[in-house]
This record gives sequence, structure tokens and C-alpha cells, in this order.
Amino acid sequence: VLSSFQVSGRGQRGNRWESEAGKNLLASMVVFPEFLPVQRQFYLSKIISIGMVDWLSQHVDGVSVKWPNDIFVGKRKIAGILIETSVQGSSFHSAVIGVGLNLNQEKFSPELPNPVSLKQLTDKTYPPETVAQEIQQRFMEWYAKLQTGFYAEVDSVYHSHLFRMNEWSMFRSEGVAWEGRILGTGEFGNLIIENRSGKKFGYAFKEVEFIF
Repeated sequence: VLSSFQVSGRGQRGNRWESEAGKNLLASMVVFPEFLPVQRQFYLSKIISIGMVDWLSQHVDGVSVKWPNDIFVGKRKIAGILIETSVQGSSFHSAVIGVGLNLNQEKFSPELPNPVSLKQLTDKTYPPETVAQEIQQRFMEWYAKLQTGFYAEVDSVYHSHLFRMNEWSMFRSEGVAWEGRILGTGEFGNLIIENRSGKKFGYAFKEVEFIF
């Protein structure tokens, strides 16, 4: 399913995705990952993130995955991911994977803190349908790896793309700013951060934020 225009796109847990008509890639695809244990659902996010980083890295440098569901170029957001799942018992029945990728838009709302598009970075125009097909192909290659149990390989590649991985950075949680470094993600997709004292903490979505 491919959409050329989305009036009020949804991001993770109520965040919004705004797009100018016909300018960007707004697409969703349905998979049936019945082989995937429920506790490993974040692996779907990992492999679509890897696929998008792979594709974008052919066109620009400095692409990374900002946990949990954004794709950055440098410190600017170029894409977002939303996954909605249907569970039966201890396994998945289906998952709808939605992506929003800023391709050709050149003007953004001032309310958005750090958006960027591929056209702004390369001065080229990209056909959304072709881009969707190419990203889907990369996703399915990694999906096949999940089906055959290559979780460690997925983890390794995902962590190699993770924004600020192993870099001392500033974070904020419960209203307090502190310094730490990302060590990776846990089995349930939580972000593992070590502070300067060597203590390790796991954070779910929106429990911690990056300070730029």
C-alpha cells in the first residue's frame, strides 16, 4: 500500500508526521511474522531501520538510526517508522509497517525541530514509487534473515547504525539532565545507557530523551 499524501500522519504513540502533497514517501506494508516471538517484536523495527539506512547511505553520508523509530542524517530527521502489530497467543498474526521518508519536500513547518529531505541534501528529485520498491526489497532481505534466526547479525548491524552509540552524550530522564553513553538495545527494544558511574539503565520509549 503506497500513499502519496498523508494529511495527518501518525508517529509512535501520538507523534505526528506532516507531509506536503506528492513530495515524500508515505507507505505501509503488511507482513505475517508468525515465526517471531512476541518479546522480539522490536526486531521488525530494527530490520526496517537497517533497510532504510542501507538505501539512504547510497545517496548521503552520516545516516543513522535514532532510537527508537527515527532515521537521522547528521542531527536532522529524514524519516520515521511506525509499526502496529496483531498478536495471537504468544506469536504475531500480522504487522503493519509504516514509513515516512522526506524525499522532495523543501519547506517544512517551523514547529518541526530538525527536519530535512533528501532533495535538500542532494538537490535531486526522487520518485516515491521507485524508492518504496527499493526499500521494500532491502527490508525483505533482512526479514528473511529473521526467519532463519540470524538475530545476532541483525543486532550487530543495527547497533553499528545506532545514533550516538558508545558516545558520551547528554540525556534527560524524569526532568534531570545527565551524561551517559548508549550500549545498545535490550531484548524488548529498551535503550541501554551507562552513566559516568558505570551504572547501566534500560529505558522504554519516552522515558529518556536526547539533549542536542
